[in-house]
Amino acid sequence: MGRKIVLPPQEGKPSDVEEIKAESNYLRGTLVESMEDELSSGISDWDNRLMKFHGSYLQDDRDVRLEREHKKLEPAYQFMVRLRMPGGVATAGQWLKMDELAEKYGNQSFKITTRQTIQFHGILKWNMKKHMQELNSVLFDTIAACGDVNRNVMCNANPYQSQLHQEILEWSTKISEHLLPRTNAYYEIWLDKEKVIDTQEEQEPIYGSLYLPRKFKIGIAIPPANDVDVFSQDIGLIAVLENNQLVGFNVAIGGGMGMTHGDTATYPQLSRLIGYVSKDRIVDVCEKIMTVQRDYGDRSVRKYARFKYTVDRLGLEKVKEEVESRLGYTFEKVKPFNFEHTGDRYGWRRGDDGNYHFTLFIQNGRVRDFDNYPLKTALREIAEIHKGEFRFTGNQNVVIANVEAQDKEAISEIIEKYQLTDSDNYSALRRNSIACVALPTCGLAMAEAERYLPSLIEKIEGILDDNGLHNQEITIRMSGCPNGCSRAAMGEIGFIGKGPGKYNFYLGASHAGTRLNKIYKENIGEEEILSTLRPIIEHYAKERMDNEYFGDFVIRAGYVEAVTDGRHFHNQT
Repeated sequence: MGRKIVLPPQEGKPSDVEEIKAESNYLRGTLVESMEDELSSGISDWDNRLMKFHGSYLQDDRDVRLEREHKKLEPAYQFMVRLRMPGGVATAGQWLKMDELAEKYGNQSFKITTRQTIQFHGILKWNMKKHMQELNSVLFDTIAACGDVNRNVMCNANPYQSQLHQEILEWSTKISEHLLPRTNAYYEIWLDKEKVIDTQEEQEPIYGSLYLPRKFKIGIAIPPANDVDVFSQDIGLIAVLENNQLVGFNVAIGGGMGMTHGDTATYPQLSRLIGYVSKDRIVDVCEKIMTVQRDYGDRSVRKYARFKYTVDRLGLEKVKEEVESRLGYTFEKVKPFNFEHTGDRYGWRRGDDGNYHFTLFIQNGRVRDFDNYPLKTALREIAEIHKGEFRFTGNQNVVIANVEAQDKEAISEIIEKYQLTDSDNYSALRRNSIACVALPTCGLAMAEAERYLPSLIEKIEGILDDNGLHNQEITIRMSGCPNGCSRAAMGEIGFIGKGPGKYNFYLGASHAGTRLNKIYKENIGEEEILSTLRPIIEHYAKERMDNEYFGDFVIRAGYVEAVTDGRHFHNQT
């Protein structure tokens, strides 16, 4: 090893975001001045771009946008704040603080995201600093939860292999900490730490002054469960076990879900395997892979800037060779593995250490008190007596984890009191559903998702029930726009917003998360969605093979073609 691989540079004038980063003084910009400006509840576009690196960005309530416009008022600005929470684990004390802050500064709810972390919505500019400092008081931060950096590192939520989960969680935390930006800006702006006078002393050793061309995502899965959708990640790490001990990881690179409507040069993509490494090398492997994207990603056109496009442009083998050159050794051959599902396993499970874990379905990840279902209150009561932790899953659910045998009855009583087990009666389709936030707060949303998917599922459930499929596991995902936060391109049934009440309708992803879906109908509303799905579901009920998943059936029956490479996502062959 050691020979230098020469890869062609990406050409083109840097985008305006590259200019913003270059002039930001390591992510400071004029954020302090903007946040202190009392004339507006918003901040400038440049500062909002930088704000993402601090784990937040400015939104406005689109439900009242027109009304405020007519009244000549500025938009109802508010901030979204996202936690950095490697592996999605929180203590009971941290849960209680999140509950408190949602009431104190937010919209009385918080959202479990598809990256195993928490988002707060509705935070006013005047409360932002207090909010951040109170998060810090329970050892939470938000740095690098958004922005052109490595995002929240995911890992399998794993409610039964307790010791293994702990080790995987430690690796996700090590990777997250190692790939954090080194700038002191976050601590100065939000936590009043002393300002570093000579910023040349804090050069970013991994990122450099321009950070990455776009966001970067890493996830760890433990077969047979693929609840992190490992092939949707820029780096997907698949745990390899020998005698139930973690020995290393198979490494896959170049996944990502986002695309742009009407631009076939953009597409969702699955990461592809490049080899195996022992666990002691994995942090450095992640760094070296990320630096290839730092050096060769597209900094001219942001919609082409994700690592998947870098891999596809340069070629998987060339990128692998470049990574190996930087590591100084070659990857070993991929070790055998098998995934069976991407969903969660609900209810009580006993871990291998004797502790119990309760996985609770939380529809679209929204934690709040609903009419006749005081979910947030119930979970607060559990947190007040729980001695273990809460684990968030990649499917927007929560595991009440590490409940000791003597404490199980008390928690079970709260679960029964608030009828949290009623989720057991939900259809398998609903329990395998994911939706992004979309309207009213996401500025990118073209259509509803979180607020609409539950009612659409209710209508689809009627079709499933008519065909005896109430308990058939089918993944369904909805995104309000093509950026793919709900990983809709990996749903056996997928919907991507095209306009108000209109969606592109996709079929055929793998239940195990190893295949993308493909468009079946474009720009359709609810009536056509249901009339299209009914005969397909009826066909599936009559002619499916034993243990055949819906996504596999629609391919075998010829409704869509299998897509294992995103470059064929749009193709009609």
